Amino acid sequence: MNKKYFVSLSIAAALTIGSLPTLATTASANSSVEDLKKQQGDVSSKKEEVNGKIDEKKSQIDQNINKQKDIQAQITEISTKLKDTETKIVEKSKEIDETTAEINELKKDIKELKEKIKERNELLKERARAIQEKGGSANYLDVLLGAESFGDFINRVTAVNTIVNADKKIMDEQKRDQAELEKKQAQVEKKLESLESAKANLESLKQDLNSQKAKKAQLFKQLEAQQATLKVEKADLEKESEELSQMEHQLEGEIQAEQARLAELARQREIERKRQAEAEAAKRAEATSSNSGGSSSTPSTPVSSGAWTAPAHGTITTNFGWDVLNGERRFHYGTDIAARGSVPISAAADGYVIKSHYSSSYGNVVYITHSINGQTFTTVYAHMSSSLVSTGQAVNKGDQIGYMGNTGFSFGQHLHFELHRGTWNASHSNAVDPRQYINF
Repeated sequence: MNKKYFVSLSIAAALTIGSLPTLATTASANSSVEDLKKQQGDVSSKKEEVNGKIDEKKSQIDQNINKQKDIQAQITEISTKLKDTETKIVEKSKEIDETTAEINELKKDIKELKEKIKERNELLKERARAIQEKGGSANYLDVLLGAESFGDFINRVTAVNTIVNADKKIMDEQKRDQAELEKKQAQVEKKLESLESAKANLESLKQDLNSQKAKKAQLFKQLEAQQATLKVEKADLEKESEELSQMEHQLEGEIQAEQARLAELARQREIERKRQAEAEAAKRAEATSSNSGGSSSTPSTPVSSGAWTAPAHGTITTNFGWDVLNGERRFHYGTDIAARGSVPISAAADGYVIKSHYSSSYGNVVYITHSINGQTFTTVYAHMSSSLVSTGQAVNKGDQIGYMGNTGFSFGQHLHFELHRGTWNASHSNAVDPRQYINF
């Protein structure tokens, strides 16, 4: 059998026979609003923690994306450098080929020049040999002296000068050609050395760039793998957050159901109280009519007349409405009652305790739901030194629920009392002036 259904049957039976202590025990056996709110608080805290982790994952994902963009930009830059380097290598290779061809051509020219030099050397050697055999320079004198006429002499002088100048020119050309050959060979070899060195440097740069590109590509793959992991973790956290949100909504529904249950208990209790009051009144009327000449009995004096009673006795220090606290204007949603000593706090009407706990603002505080003429009310008793009731407990008007105190956000011993027409909420939208119902 459903537990709540069983409890409802138990409550109905308790109301029927008027067994209020049994009713209170049964009600407190259920999951209390306080427990549910505690669970809701735990779920909310867990959800906040999970949402914080989700934000952290989002931040990590964004950082990872930025790193990927940065690595991709670096890879692009390296690729551009590689392309430029490869172009330069091709250009250098072309220059090396051209220079090598030039060197080969030069070698061919050198070979031809060497042949000419060799031929010139042979010619000079032959001429030198002829001079030695015929007496050296004296032969030229014999040639001149053997002239038969002045014209023949001039012709012989010209011929001798031509031969001497030709020999001198041959020797000069040989020296100049040799010097030019050596110079050109040195320049070309130096150029080739420079080109080969530049090409070697470019090849080394290309190898280094390829290595950098490979490392960046590997890092990019790692970042992609990390990104995939982060997305999975983020999705898991979002799923967990969604589940926690559903738990929050479920607990909120259970809290509202529990509050509604207590309000219904208060309503049924009011009906039962009225039924009992009518039955007692009928009995008194019957007793009065059957007693001839006797004095009528006087009922016991109630805590106060009507459905409500003052929760405490003392001085009203702050009424419901606008006032000033610490120099700032604020709206006060209750009535403050102050007194010295050990001052008892009473339930303002019949009802059930919705919640009894400690709050950083209200201190020791009790929330009670009431049903007055079919209307649900909620009363709040704050800043008590201690509470004597627990969640789910049934209370009668005037029952002591605690003692006046100075707990929570308070400035001296007093009771902060609130009256809400309907349920209590954080915005205090249902708060009304207690003086509309209670004579303090």
